[in-house]
Amino acid sequence: MKRALPVLILTVAGLVPLWRYEPSAGTAATAQPAAPAPAPSPTSSSGASSGASSSSGDAPRTVQGTAVDTEKGTVQVEVVFEGDRIGSVRMLQQPNHPQTTAAVPTLIEETLQAQSADIDTVSGATITSEGYRESLQAALDAKGA
Repeated sequence: MKRALPVLILTVAGLVPLWRYEPSAGTAATAQPAAPAPAPSPTSSSGASSGASSSSGDAPRTVQGTAVDTEKGTVQVEVVFEGDRIGSVRMLQQPNHPQTTAAVPTLIEETLQAQSADIDTVSGATITSEGYRESLQAALDAKGA
């Protein structure tokens, strides 16, 4: 009985912050693109690319990655290629979660720097980062097809 009272008091003291916790309000459901993207071209539902085959002198080409279902929600990207380079990346679908919303700008920035899907996972958004890389790789593969 001597231990029961301190255990009960410490348990309640530890749970009070959890009861009082309120998630941040005003989080956006989608992220803004890193750079303005041209209007998307019609694409097939399989994530295939749009338009004719491009060379480095053609107009920008928009390609959608496949929609990847994760534990947190669906992730899908759209990539605008300027010749052989990734010009911009935009999230078409993403989980409505604060860590995801915070991680998207970092993922897009790293993609533009690396010019590939070989980017680091964002701490706190591991599942979304993996879905992002998978959708991005699908868009890169579709561009090459």
